[in-house]
Amino acid sequence: MKGGLAVALGAAAVAAAPLVASTYHALLMLPFMAYAVVLLGLNLLFGYTGLVSFGHALFIGLGAYTGAFLTTHAGVRSLEVILLAAAVLGALVAVPVAALCVRYVKIYFGMLTLAFGMVFYTFLLKFYRLTGGDEGTPFLRPSLLGRNLDAMPKIDYLVGPYYYYSLAVLVLAALGMWRIVHSPFGLCLKTIRDNPTKAETLGIGVARHRFYAFVISAAYAAVGGALLGPPTGNVDPTLAYWTHSGNIVFMTLLGGFSSFFGPVVGAFVFIYLQNWVMSVVPYWRLIFGAMLAVIVILAPDGLVGLATRRRPALAGRPRSSKPTGSASSTASSARSTA
Repeated sequence: MKGGLAVALGAAAVAAAPLVASTYHALLMLPFMAYAVVLLGLNLLFGYTGLVSFGHALFIGLGAYTGAFLTTHAGVRSLEVILLAAAVLGALVAVPVAALCVRYVKIYFGMLTLAFGMVFYTFLLKFYRLTGGDEGTPFLRPSLLGRNLDAMPKIDYLVGPYYYYSLAVLVLAALGMWRIVHSPFGLCLKTIRDNPTKAETLGIGVARHRFYAFVISAAYAAVGGALLGPPTGNVDPTLAYWTHSGNIVFMTLLGGFSSFFGPVVGAFVFIYLQNWVMSVVPYWRLIFGAMLAVIVILAPDGLVGLATRRRPALAGRPRSSKPTGSASSTASSARSTA
């Protein structure tokens, strides 16, 4: 009940931001909503399947460049078509990547995803005629729900129609992911995360479920990447660089990967905290690195886990003199053996 109320209040606050906050802070909400979509997918792989990807910037960049190519070279300006194309292309590219990566776990999985991400980054950087090289590719203003809004000033477009369009995409993405993680498929992923050997014994296809989780996660990342393009009007290879993958993993840890909305909270805190720290000191990565170490040590469940942590029982609370069920059964077994 409390969790549902917090989500409702958070959604209402995000919806009201363009009306009550400054234009600058409303514009900061646009990358937050794009990254929130990315992190909903990443947490399916990280929090629910137990696989840490250091190459998910590959799919963010893929989605962003898909939108840039369609608007600049193919003449497609419909954002609905762009998001659909980004999701489909992200899933298709993820198929061979996932087929190889899910054979491995732990650090080997992370290193393989990092390698694929750097291969794509090099492709974006070197194939200048197609991608624009380090200068990037323009992302022309897309139409929303069939409406051409080129005549509207850019700021009004971003804090108005595009803002609420991005919010609608985030809500739909959250509802879809909520349905996935609470389905039998999601329960199988949790079982694989906790004990893959036992899951295999129960007849659950471990590699197959990891494969599906990776593909779904990649599609979400590509959609989020496509949403990052219109606010800046240009996409460049840094979107696919390995430090970008590190940032989204940091967001997940910051909010808490054990909670459904934890990574979303992490994205919000990361973006606004990064904006504030960068305005104070130039070495913001040093400060964020220290923060990550503190979070891992003192709050391994992230900010959401820290906020929802239950208080310990009172010291003066009377304890039952009876042994617990497990201890009682152990004692009974010992007696019968004797």
